[in-house]
Amino acid sequence: MTHPVSGISRRARILSAGLAAGVLVPLGTAATATPAAAAAAPQVACTSAQAGLAAKLTKDITAALKNRKGTVAVGLHDRTTDTTCTLRAGTSFDSASVVKVTVLAALLWDAKKTERKLSERESDLAYAMITKSDNAATTKLWRQLGTGKIKAFLAAAKMTKTVPGSGGYWGLTRINATDEQKLLALVTAKNSVLSDNARAYILKLMGKVVSSQRWGTPAGAPSTVKIHVKNGWLQRSTHGWRVHSVGAFKGGGHDYTISVLSHGNSTMNYGVATIQGVAKAIHKDLTPRATSASRYTPTDQPREAFVAVPGS
Repeated sequence: MTHPVSGISRRARILSAGLAAGVLVPLGTAATATPAAAAAAPQVACTSAQAGLAAKLTKDITAALKNRKGTVAVGLHDRTTDTTCTLRAGTSFDSASVVKVTVLAALLWDAKKTERKLSERESDLAYAMITKSDNAATTKLWRQLGTGKIKAFLAAAKMTKTVPGSGGYWGLTRINATDEQKLLALVTAKNSVLSDNARAYILKLMGKVVSSQRWGTPAGAPSTVKIHVKNGWLQRSTHGWRVHSVGAFKGGGHDYTISVLSHGNSTMNYGVATIQGVAKAIHKDLTPRATSASRYTPTDQPREAFVAVPGS
């Protein structure tokens, strides 16, 4: 006895059609399934113990980034108001010169293990590396430590997603905003990883960065706030200009850290402008009583050491 085609079950026809097309169609799904919606763009997310502050920061950081091209990650933490903001906190970027803070922290962490002070040579190299972003000094300290000690420090600091650059290219260390905020937290508060003297030394050098390199996260900080900063940039054929700024700020009733990382910038100055737009919004929201005249205005000719990359 034969069966007409029309007698074949609907489930069998769907499965047969899927196999013929080389696609396995799950049973029970309609043949005309709705395409998956495009993933929503990451949004700024803030929380705060101070009423209304999280909403204001979310609104103002979002506004600062409106129509800005490229990929931007943001990290903010203010201890005073227990405020945190994040945007693309886990996105990885080439570090450029901001990794120099990590190099200094690793150097001090390693010295602490044997309870020794930095040598005169190490101190000179550290000073040049942070205050002037000296690349040669950084390379010497990077080679002295080796990636083994760098990785050991990262493990101690719980900077689990930071990956040291290979082949001596420390500027290609992979970083994200979460880990940069972890590092700044260690530098700015008592902990078991960095000694109080080490933390004070790092902040001292970050507070002495030359004026041409004090751009980025300090933009808009009121004069009552102490500024500690380290920036970086580099250009490659993919993702264009990487432009980053990390900073620690204390005063005016606040104790906060900011990390803004970016790539896909058309020019170095474009990335600087993006970062400074975010920074101005943050400083204004945290310290609204400061006048415009009393806020820090970075140089209009920002500088930073351009680190070596393969092929350069």
